Amino acid sequence: MPDLRTGARDECGVFAVYARGEDIAKLCYYGLYALQHRGQESAGIAVSDGRHILVTKEMGLVAQVFDESRLAGLDGHLGIGHVRYSTTGASTWDNAQPAFKVTPSGGAIALGHNGNLVATGELAADLGDAGQRCTSDSELLTTLLARDAATSLEDSIVQVASRLRGAFSVVAMDESTMFGFRDPHGVRPLVIGRLPRGGYVLASETCALDIVGAHLLREVEPGEIVIVDDGGLRSRRYAEATPSLCVFEYVYLARPDHRAAAGDGSPGTGTAVTSVYAARHRMGELLAGEAAVEADLVIPVPDSSSAAAAGYARASGIPYAEALVKNRYVGRTFIQPSQSVRELGIRLKYNPLRDMIEGRRLVVVDDSIVRGNTSRPLVAMLRQSGASEVHLRITSPPVRHPCFYGVDMGTRAELIASGLSIEEIRDFVGADSLAYLSLDAMVTATGRAKATLCRACFDGEYPIPVPLAQHEGTRVPAGS
Repeated sequence: MPDLRTGARDECGVFAVYARGEDIAKLCYYGLYALQHRGQESAGIAVSDGRHILVTKEMGLVAQVFDESRLAGLDGHLGIGHVRYSTTGASTWDNAQPAFKVTPSGGAIALGHNGNLVATGELAADLGDAGQRCTSDSELLTTLLARDAATSLEDSIVQVASRLRGAFSVVAMDESTMFGFRDPHGVRPLVIGRLPRGGYVLASETCALDIVGAHLLREVEPGEIVIVDDGGLRSRRYAEATPSLCVFEYVYLARPDHRAAAGDGSPGTGTAVTSVYAARHRMGELLAGEAAVEADLVIPVPDSSSAAAAGYARASGIPYAEALVKNRYVGRTFIQPSQSVRELGIRLKYNPLRDMIEGRRLVVVDDSIVRGNTSRPLVAMLRQSGASEVHLRITSPPVRHPCFYGVDMGTRAELIASGLSIEEIRDFVGADSLAYLSLDAMVTATGRAKATLCRACFDGEYPIPVPLAQHEGTRVPAGS
């Protein structure tokens, strides 16, 4: 089936919990359920009882992979979980996570990874034949950690993480200890929570803490390793922090209820917290100021643009309405559509409310235009439903550069804004007008300093150097 999301695709979600006396498998299940939006291709959970690690993973959504009987077989007091969107490495069971490796001493480790490593050739070469057999950057990372874990996994993480280049937020475990660590730039998110009856949780987003009843403590800092065992939580730094959180987390990737640290992003200063919803609402308000237009109705492209559309409506005074009904059950399927259905692919995801649209001038708010292959049929569908005018308003700048750090945006040649002007894009998608939010306004809405955000897909300023071969590749690897 063709991918119904032809813009930026989601990445991966990680979850980990250490808590004696709790049903670890079910906590992992619910945590992953909350993170399902970050990856829909595979799901997995690894649990340890202090002696053995048991891993269960399959292709499919969390609710498809796990049921009561499967969860009942995962007994222990610490565990990690992962939902995957495949990018580096094929969409196969072998590449589903958590990854698992046996150490030279006969122990074992399991690992879940969100992000994308760059310049992995040297690391693979260091492993010899074992490195050549690795089919994803996550497997490569797990193999490196297992090889060097003869003394302790903690020391191995310090040694290996210091050699890695790229974006990575990782949860890992051996039989007795849980770990979480982020790259020195902190491109991908990772937060720490405390359970009411004791124990700690690590997760990609705060929504996963909320669903299991954990209280948000703070973010794992860039360049930091957190370690949890029976002695509690402690921290160890392996690199100096140079924060560059992906701004696309605010624009699209994260759930609107995720709470992120505001401020300058430096270690120890992330006490102020703003929700992604608030940031997107502010993006819509600022966009209304930058790109006003006479219209009858403001509508979002659900779901990630709903908050921004509400902000645009509030600032402009134009009424807000949800005139596109989203089919929330569209996911991966192996049933190929007929040609007639393929041509109407946008209708598999959205259906217009004709009585709200007919005869009206619409402001359609969306988070981004990556390839343009969704915007064009969407505009056509609205016109077919009777819209007299369609004005597209985008709550981010034009995406002109590929991402190498965990979001699949395709190659530079596939990015519509890399080769066309805004007016040419408007003509291609068929809108009456098209306007993007400025880079400075988008950054302002996040509440963070510009220098602490990765904006590479918009301005081409990559915080982590990317080898020329990857820039020129036929396909951009992104994520694990």
